[in-house]
This record gives sequence, C-alpha cells and structure tokens, in this order.
Amino acid sequence: MPRDAKHYQLSLPLQVPTPSPPSPSGEGGQLRRVVLGGQLCHFRLRRARRRTIGFQVDDRGLTVSAPKWVSLREIEEAIVEKERWIRSKLAQWQEWRARHGANRLRWVEGAALPYLGEALTLRFRAVDGVAAARVARELHLALPAGSSETEVRAVAQDWLRHEALRILGERVNVLATRGAVRPFSWRLSSARTQWGSCNEDGRIRLNWRLVFFPIPVIDYVVAHELAHLTELNHGRRFWQEVERLLPEFRSARDQIKDEELAALPL
Repeated sequence: MPRDAKHYQLSLPLQVPTPSPPSPSGEGGQLRRVVLGGQLCHFRLRRARRRTIGFQVDDRGLTVSAPKWVSLREIEEAIVEKERWIRSKLAQWQEWRARHGANRLRWVEGAALPYLGEALTLRFRAVDGVAAARVARELHLALPAGSSETEVRAVAQDWLRHEALRILGERVNVLATRGAVRPFSWRLSSARTQWGSCNEDGRIRLNWRLVFFPIPVIDYVVAHELAHLTELNHGRRFWQEVERLLPEFRSARDQIKDEELAALPL
C-alpha cells in the first residue's frame, strides 16, 4: 500500500448519451455483488452527478460511483473490465488490515490515546464545565460509564482537534519568525493522504493528527510547509530553506516519513 494512502481511485470515461430516462431508483448506496475471477466480489453502488464511472477501494471495500443513466449491466461490465486493478487494490487492503488491524484503538475507558509522542489514558470522570480535560497523563471525559465507542471517540477527537489548533498555531508562529516569509494563512486539515500542504496563494493546511507526534516532528512539518512559501518544489533551495527555519529537521523527517496516516486511530 502506498505510504499515506487512504484509498485508491480510478475513473473510467464514458461516452455521454443522448438524454434518456434515468435508471430505476433505489440503487444508490446498496451493497451489490459481481463475479470476478470466479469469486463473488461485493461492492457498494453510489449514484452520483458525474460523467464517468469511478472506482474507489478503501477500508470499506470497493465502491462504484456511476451516473444515474448508466444501467447495472454497464456498471458490471465496467467492473469486469477493470478486474485486474480492482483485485490488486483489494489484495493490498487485505494485507494492510493484517498488518495494522491488531493495533487499532478501542474507544473504551483505560485505552491509551497518542498525544505529543506519549500516551494519555482515557478516563470517564466528571469535568468542570467542559467535555474533556487533560489531567497529568490522563484525558478525563465527561461521559457516563457504558458510553458507546462512537460517543467516546467523538468527545476525544473534538478535544484533540482543539489541542491541534492551539499547538500547531503556536509552532507556526514560532517558526514563521525565523525567516522572511510572504503573507500566508493556515488552517487544520483532515486529509488522509498528506501531513500538510501549501499552495501558491500562501494557504497552508496542517493535518490535525500531527498532535499525536512530538513537537520536533510537528516543527518539521510546519517548517516544510513554510518553506514552500518561497520554493514550491523539493529542490536544493527548498531544503536549504527548511534547514534555515529548522536546522535540526533531519531526525524528525526520518521519524515521520514512514508513518502511515491510514494506520492512525483517528
């Protein structure tokens, strides 16, 4: 599985037909099946306003997005046509689950939540006026015993995102003062494919999941994106700018380069 990849996508172009009645309703989002290589393959069919048939393989399996006017037979024929690609990506996801499935976080009291390179133990405790609060090496959640994992995850994630906004904001301010950078803005990202990004308009996005990592790693990603304000590439001058902003960046870069976003618990 490619590093930091959350899903695989492929679009198959179609010839746009003359207007015709849409196919029967009720097909969108349904779980269906087709025979590939002599074996049943389940897929989710999603009807969408698009001009192509799109294939996506992720942790839910195969999802097929198709225009409303395309018949089920045409969709199944398109799946068979892309059988090799689909089976390859499904196999890669099975391999990924085998590697990472045992490490997935259970959202229950006593679980260990990664935070700034360490771990916070989740506890269901009364918290004055807030939904969650850090107390030493514990994260206290204002939840009753027996709360569902969905509820626990929602409260913990909300706290983590607020922490990310605070901590990443502090690091951006510190590193931006180390050099002359052009005006920029930044915001949190929830991307499953990259730790950060910077476009030519000076808009930086930083993945909130960086809050799982130690400050030196956070600083490296921040410096990386700030360097893109002057060099929108990864050439020699870009890395010189990264080193100017963060001389000790190399060890942090080595620490995060093999991390998979898709393997993180949130």
